[in-house]
Amino acid sequence: MSTSTLVVLIVVAAVVVIALAVALWMSTRRRHLQDRFGPEYDRTVEAEGGRRAAERELRAREERHDKLEIKELPPERRDLYAGEWSVVQEHFVDRPEGSVQEADELVSRLMRERGYPTDDYDGALRDLSVEHGRTLEHYRAAHDVKVRTADHRTTTEELRGAMVHYRALFDDLLSDQRSR
Repeated sequence: MSTSTLVVLIVVAAVVVIALAVALWMSTRRRHLQDRFGPEYDRTVEAEGGRRAAERELRAREERHDKLEIKELPPERRDLYAGEWSVVQEHFVDRPEGSVQEADELVSRLMRERGYPTDDYDGALRDLSVEHGRTLEHYRAAHDVKVRTADHRTTTEELRGAMVHYRALFDDLLSDQRSR
């Protein structure tokens, strides 16, 4: 075998090894994002029009989230919030629309106390998606019903569903179970 043939084989082998290493690295990064964001990963891929753009967006969310001062709640604060949730649920029987509004306000207060900005709904979704991506669809569904209550365009069943959805995010935020 000539020297030039040997050099070509070595270069080709090196290129293949590098390509495999890059593919493995990209696959690992993608898996990390899929695991961390759960269903939000696929939703973002669809919204952004492709994996590259979505992954860039999700990494930007992680960077922004890392700058937030997210904190756990002490047990006594968790107990207080749990008690407040019970009261909100009790109000549902007499005032379903009002209870949905109360649930939204309680979830927002809990988010703020944990360190999540709540000034902007879309921003809150992006920030929550990093650690609470698996319950984010619940928040979207509940918020949609809450918005429609302003025009009284909701059924009691939709309002009940909103309470269930708010409860899913509430429990996730309260328990401090992170999707990492």
